[in-house]
Amino acid sequence: MLPEVLVIRPGFQIPAGELGWRYSRSTGPGGQSVNTSDSRVELSFDVAGAPSVPEQLRARALARLEGRLVGGVLTLAASEHRSQLRNREAALERLAALLREATAPPPRPRRPTRPSRGSVERRLAGKKLRGQVKRGRGGRHPGADD
Repeated sequence: MLPEVLVIRPGFQIPAGELGWRYSRSTGPGGQSVNTSDSRVELSFDVAGAPSVPEQLRARALARLEGRLVGGVLTLAASEHRSQLRNREAALERLAALLREATAPPPRPRRPTRPSRGSVERRLAGKKLRGQVKRGRGGRHPGADD
């Protein structure tokens, strides 16, 4: 069944009570049952106001998800499965993946390096060899220096 607590990363867990669910009829194939069952799921989570989000992660998530948030609330819809339970599980997985990516620490800055002397010499030797191969192509041209 669905978990009581959604684990995003160590130190960041979302209790089931902070998640908002809405159900509606899904579109697409499904036969006669598609018209009567509410299998489409909308999952909403208040990133800006949820007490379970640590402050430093909240700032990072708000900055990275600002295009997807409406009033600080992140909403996901799932309707790819025919059963409501499978759509709920899919929505939870997508929410966890999205928040995991949004709260990930920024990558370490690149430390500038220089190519080694050997690699520079190998590159230049390769270029010289390539030039000689190209110079050897084609016949002799009139007026070329001997």
